[in-house]
Amino acid sequence: MTATRPPDSTRQHHLIGLTAAFGIGMLVAVQSRINGGLGNVLGDGVAAATISFATGLLILLIGTAVIPAVRRSLGAVWRAIRKPSRGYGGLRWWQCLGGLAGAYLVATQSITVSVIGVAVFTVAVVAGQAVSSLIVDRLGFGPAGPQPFTTLRVVGAVIALLAVVLAVSDQLSHPDGLLLAVLPALGGVGTAVQQAINGRVARTASPDAYGAVAAGVVNFGVGFVALLIVFGADLALRGAPHHLPSNPWLYLGGACGVIFISAAAAVVRVVGVFVLGLGTIAGQLIASLFIDLFLPAADKAVTFPVVGGTVLALAAVVIAAVPNLRRG
Repeated sequence: MTATRPPDSTRQHHLIGLTAAFGIGMLVAVQSRINGGLGNVLGDGVAAATISFATGLLILLIGTAVIPAVRRSLGAVWRAIRKPSRGYGGLRWWQCLGGLAGAYLVATQSITVSVIGVAVFTVAVVAGQAVSSLIVDRLGFGPAGPQPFTTLRVVGAVIALLAVVLAVSDQLSHPDGLLLAVLPALGGVGTAVQQAINGRVARTASPDAYGAVAAGVVNFGVGFVALLIVFGADLALRGAPHHLPSNPWLYLGGACGVIFISAAAAVVRVVGVFVLGLGTIAGQLIASLFIDLFLPAADKAVTFPVVGGTVLALAAVVIAAVPNLRRG
């Protein structure tokens, strides 16, 4: 006779998982603040993004060297690319390019956060991600295959767009700041695609947490190479960035990325992919407000439109999650 887990135990595990997901989202907001600060000190967002990806990749390569299971997972990815299977579920080489979207988002952190603040940056990313995830799911980019549109998810995406409009409404008289808010919104669009195809890489690599780590190695490797090429062109056109800062915390952006990738790989088995995303976005939005209040990157006060946009974005995520929470 198979033993079943008591309801209280299941509820407790889900509560722990949701709390961890919330913490992951907070760490994403912290990474935005760190990379924004590094880009501001260097006077070069591309250089800051390159440093962030380089430190993250270094940590993952050390882990790959000492953990045989990660090396085996990477081998599985390589074999799948060399001999892709036919039909849905196979892995193609272009599905390993999620790091390009990650590189763009980190570069955007380094360029825009010091101007528009972490809160506006986060709301813009969430709005772009909420809208593009509808199309990404419908096209079946993720490991779960094509997902149909639902009324509540469409409503949630529309509310997310309204949230970013509200959050940047006080900048309508400053076109430069408004234009910068478009960059993280595009980063959110890329994030939805990145999460979907990275999920395919992780599934191909291994069904356990080592598969997610292997996907992280691929993600950081591709992103670092892309940023290195862009940084070379930036160096030729604009010259060298400012001197490297002596403050050690400005170099922790890559480590933050590695931590929340690894944590997400563990938490997803407890709460599922969608609820993990819900908790992560909630933590990211709320933490971004606190960062702008107590450790601001931009020299401006947190305004009512920013707070209202954050609350509206949270509401959009909850509305979009209702069908999945019911099925759960």
